[in-house]
Amino acid sequence: MASEKPVNLALQGGGAHGAFTWGVLDRIFEDERIRVEAISGTSAGAMNAVVAAQGLFEGGREGARKALDTFWCELAKAGAASPIKRNPVNVWLGNWSLDNSPAYVMLDLMNRLASPYDINPLKLNPLRDLVRKLVDFDKVRHADSIALYLSATNVETGHVRVFSRNEVTADVVMASACLPNIFHAVEIDGQAYWDGGYMGNPVLFPFFKRSHSDDIIIVQINPIVREGIPKTAPEILNRVNEITFNSALVAEMRAIEFVRRLLEEGSLDAERYRCINIHMVEARKQMRELGASSKLNTEIGFLRHLRGIGRDAADRWIAAHFDDIGERSTVDLKQIVDGPSS
Repeated sequence: MASEKPVNLALQGGGAHGAFTWGVLDRIFEDERIRVEAISGTSAGAMNAVVAAQGLFEGGREGARKALDTFWCELAKAGAASPIKRNPVNVWLGNWSLDNSPAYVMLDLMNRLASPYDINPLKLNPLRDLVRKLVDFDKVRHADSIALYLSATNVETGHVRVFSRNEVTADVVMASACLPNIFHAVEIDGQAYWDGGYMGNPVLFPFFKRSHSDDIIIVQINPIVREGIPKTAPEILNRVNEITFNSALVAEMRAIEFVRRLLEEGSLDAERYRCINIHMVEARKQMRELGASSKLNTEIGFLRHLRGIGRDAADRWIAAHFDDIGERSTVDLKQIVDGPSS
């Protein structure tokens, strides 16, 4: 067999939509021609990253696939006790949205009117308990076959903090996934952190100097482009969040495109700078059809539906672009950072 092609993976956050990334990772780890050198993850992407790292430590590629399967199935089991469920009409219509769930509507209203410090003074967090139960962080820290970079946003400075593999704990993962309207800020070494998506969803810059591979595959959950003007309050808020959580990523891609252009012009020292190949695995049509409320839908049927979309998207990307790894970008960065009409 030909030598493996090394890649870096950049995993976005997106709640239950992170099961899309589960499918992408399942397909990538299945392909022995591709070696994952490093993963940068935020929120659900951070959870996928640490679970995959533990699986790699325990059993290589198949271990990573098994660990991811276990994690998402256990998440579904834990979520089965939640009152936030689809109503019977949406179930009958095959609509994964929770917009008409009375419990979801109540939770959404409470989150808009009150702080989690008021609603949840005891800091109860079933997701944190599940992560601690399923992830052996000592194994993650010793999974030296892969580098990890998990991001969180410092509440006071507004700067991104990137935690490397040997720093990863359950608190780091929860900090990366800490939406401030739902959870208390997570304190680590005396500093308070919120969701890493505000400053990097996910961050790319650790790859530039710490990784040998020139290829970054972004697993995109949150669409950068969404046609049409949102009219309802949930649609507006969802679009605001998409723009906010993609802004840092777009800024980094703009910098990569700028460096590439200067290198092609001979204006930068090629000994000090290098071209980074950017790739993207996404399923824009299917993911854009899902409402924001479905990010809290942890039904196993929905998670497996997203996993299937992710596997298919990764399979299509590998079939079309495997030969491009190590050779060229497969994403038109100029179109992404400047817009299709520029």
